[in-house]
Amino acid sequence: MAVTLLKMKPVYGISINGELIGYIKNKNGFEKTIYETFNDNEETNIAFADLKVDTKYEFKLIERKVETCEEEAITALAKNADITYFQYAILANGEEIENFLSEEQANEVLEKIKGKVENDVELSVSRVYKKQIEAKENTEIDSLCETTVAKIKEQKRKEKATINGVYIAVVPVRGNITSRFGSRESIRDHSHKGLDIAAKTGTPIKAAADGKIKYADTMSGYGNLIIIDHGNGITTYYGHCSKLYKKEGQKVKAGDVIAAVGNTGNSTGSHLHFEIRKNGVYVNPAKYLY
Repeated sequence: MAVTLLKMKPVYGISINGELIGYIKNKNGFEKTIYETFNDNEETNIAFADLKVDTKYEFKLIERKVETCEEEAITALAKNADITYFQYAILANGEEIENFLSEEQANEVLEKIKGKVENDVELSVSRVYKKQIEAKENTEIDSLCETTVAKIKEQKRKEKATINGVYIAVVPVRGNITSRFGSRESIRDHSHKGLDIAAKTGTPIKAAADGKIKYADTMSGYGNLIIIDHGNGITTYYGHCSKLYKKEGQKVKAGDVIAAVGNTGNSTGSHLHFEIRKNGVYVNPAKYLY
């Protein structure tokens, strides 16, 4: 027995899902390492993990020259684990803006960007949980501050361009505004219900938001007209088109080309007549586009 122990050493063979992956020195120590690795680990930002494996240990005697492999076993467990990570997010009015690896880094950025955003933006730091790391590693604080401020400003822009939960993401045509919402002119017997944007005939018209084509045909004073239903009671109208590229029932994304600028219907020149309606009621498009 003494000779055997001089040549051999006691270990635990560790098997994962029935496959022997190697040997460990101490079962209790290894299980402690597993817990520390996969539960609230500040070094790896792992909050917790569902290992989803059948782990078994078997006492063995192996030659002393054979090395144990605790690290390899941990790696094998990680490959089979459903891991949840924690990060620290800067919130603007309760909405997650940017993620950071440490609370200290998040608070440092928060302090530096105060005064660089609008007064009605409430900033805070919160611990958040994700299935993958979203925070940027080895990024300078000044750069993180710059991107965070930019994201907050974009969030504010989206808030102002959202009606009834529909984000008016795209200006359908770039050009001079020749008639504003509510204006009264000799060519019509009522106040203007939309926005006229001058552009050359054939200029592409883009969908202002995601939606479904509700109408694509001619309609009295509108000439060639496309109507998009965006849900939540929001519809947009694109009138006086020279060509229609979409058909009723088709789904579109914000920015998709749906028609071409023209001069059809009751029109005095090449332009897009653009309307936004909320539950059938006309609203000022300029409030959301610009």
